Amino acid sequence: MHWTDTHCHLNHPDLYAEWQAVLFRAQQSGVHRFILIGYDLESSQRAVELAEGSDLLYAAVGIHPHDASRCSGDTLHHLRELAQHPCVVAIGEIGLDFYRDLSPRTVQHEAFHAQLQLAAELGLPVVIHCRDAYDELLEVLRDYPSVRGVLHCFSGTAEQAQRGLELGYHLGIGGVVTFKSAETLRSIVRTMPHDRLLLETDAPYLAPHPYRGKRNEPAYLPLIAQQVAALWQVSLDALAEQTERNVETLFRLQPLRKVPPTG
Repeated sequence: MHWTDTHCHLNHPDLYAEWQAVLFRAQQSGVHRFILIGYDLESSQRAVELAEGSDLLYAAVGIHPHDASRCSGDTLHHLRELAQHPCVVAIGEIGLDFYRDLSPRTVQHEAFHAQLQLAAELGLPVVIHCRDAYDELLEVLRDYPSVRGVLHCFSGTAEQAQRGLELGYHLGIGGVVTFKSAETLRSIVRTMPHDRLLLETDAPYLAPHPYRGKRNEPAYLPLIAQQVAALWQVSLDALAEQTERNVETLFRLQPLRKVPPTG
């Protein structure tokens, strides 16, 4: 069986120095495709550079709400250029974060709208970051009916999940679903449409049990898959087949062909 890590940061300093070894460990665990997510202009550029050199890697480019204050017209110009690279499959991660408020909320909204408009113009899906802002964020997404994407590391309520699904979005499910405290998320996963779930690690963040609190890696994705398969009461093979189909539908990718580990 094959897995795709739809949200990881091999372009992050915590992983970049040894990204090839990280990739090798992931392949040994059955993870054979990776979407590297940008969070500022530099990390977006690095994601594209990494993806250029491998058939296993794809990139998403975007400005995280934490960095919205740096999302100038010049930044958006460079982002537009990056987004047109053949290895780029999404705009992200973008969104709203009212938990840390590292950029003013009005500025977060401006950067979010600008990047949603870019996604709409280029016909790309979006990778959405949201924390403590789901109601406002879902109202913004309603204004862009042609745009689809994934609510990365979903952490909202069941009602918010339903609203996101009704807007045509997927839910990104990562290591949090394995945490003892995440029963609300598990109840959402149990009943959500199977064709709307994407598996992700958010490496180097949010490692699943039993690695919680340690550096996360794409190699841990099967631990997340095991939890989801148990919640759905399906085999791992069936889950892999479904989630890979979901990946290919949203990001317009060809079916994955297994390749031997590199490194």
